[in-house]
Amino acid sequence: MIKTKIDFHDLIKNKEWKTLKKSLNELDVVELANLTEDVSDDEEIILFRLLNRHLSKEVFQLLSFSKQEHIIEGLVQNGRKLTNLINDMEPDDRTAFFEDLPSKISQQLIQLLTPKERKIAVQLLGYPEDSIGRLMTPEYIAVKPTYTIEQTFEHIRKFGQDSETLNVIYVVDNEWRLIDDIKIKEILLASPQQTIEELMDNQFVAFNAIDDQETAIKKFRDYDRVALPVISADGVLIGIITVDDIMDVEEEESTEDFHKFGSFHSAVTNPLKARVFNLYKNRIFWLLALVFMNIFSGAAISNFENVIQSAISLIFFLPLLIDSGGNAGAQSATLMIRSLAIGDVKISDWYKLIVKELLVSLLLGVTMAAAVAIIAGFRAPEIVVVVALSMVLTVITGSLLGLLLPFVFTKLKLDPATASAPLITSIADISGVLIYFSIATWVLGV
Repeated sequence: MIKTKIDFHDLIKNKEWKTLKKSLNELDVVELANLTEDVSDDEEIILFRLLNRHLSKEVFQLLSFSKQEHIIEGLVQNGRKLTNLINDMEPDDRTAFFEDLPSKISQQLIQLLTPKERKIAVQLLGYPEDSIGRLMTPEYIAVKPTYTIEQTFEHIRKFGQDSETLNVIYVVDNEWRLIDDIKIKEILLASPQQTIEELMDNQFVAFNAIDDQETAIKKFRDYDRVALPVISADGVLIGIITVDDIMDVEEEESTEDFHKFGSFHSAVTNPLKARVFNLYKNRIFWLLALVFMNIFSGAAISNFENVIQSAISLIFFLPLLIDSGGNAGAQSATLMIRSLAIGDVKISDWYKLIVKELLVSLLLGVTMAAAVAIIAGFRAPEIVVVVALSMVLTVITGSLLGLLLPFVFTKLKLDPATASAPLITSIADISGVLIYFSIATWVLGV
């Protein structure tokens, strides 16, 4: 058995193909996926060609998209291996893979599918992008209400091998409309002579195939299920969606929001593998935009030259004050973006949160003002009042900006994550400069 990557390299170098094949096929699926991710491009093709049909399917579905794409390219010369791989993939995983490929390549791969698998692939790809239909699989177990428990188990034994999950069994009428779902535990504990109808409570939760994928995240979290059914507009059961698919969506959404919150123009994949120009392109857009925004901060400062000349010590506290406003705003925005994303807060709740945020930011501002006033008392006692008042107002302003911007973006039908930390910080900087020097002008009488 292969113990290390060095063993793998040695076996390839010495062309010990039989030993290599035997050792690879004894490894765990996760170990094989990790090994495939780590080896060179040429070695991954050798590895993949030596895996048996079952392991090829399982390992492929655990790989990153870039690895999957490279393996497909490498297997083009091996038509049988490629055909088996594409046909053996779970329908939902295959759809996710196809939709990221150029359409020309997807069409070529679809032609390798059997008529049955091709029909499924075309149907799933026909649903709108980012819809539940793109995530679902038609591989599930459904029974009729008249089935006895004994008949149900016979049905499961006959068709269950191809099902995505057996945790839940679905009940349909003669028109295949969904009428209930029953956990397998209830069926296991029932008497063989009981019917499915006796176990039904006619209560179930389901998705529509055209629902947005993000709606599924909250529903899975609320109902704590491993799988949920997907129905058509007229209630016909057409597939199921499993929690592992939703975890992938949640990770993608979190990554996307994280990139937006950091003002990336578009998502970055693995930075170790990304090209320098692509990394540059993804970051330069917002950085340039924020440079021009920060020009306003400089213009605001230049308008208060007389105030600065009358009390040079004002400059010492300027970075501290405006950074505090930006940090408070970023905190507030993070909470609001998350709450809006998971449905804890609706856009109509904005006015309810303003008073609460005002009180919280006031307490934060007063606490921070007390701390900075102590510092100012030792260094520049003549501007203690200016610094303390500015800290309170800057923190309040930054916090309210962080609260309101995500609501404004949502109302404009833009992604609230676009109200990113650098954007909020830049706006808070401008407002902080104006607040600080306006108070200084008033207090110092310049």
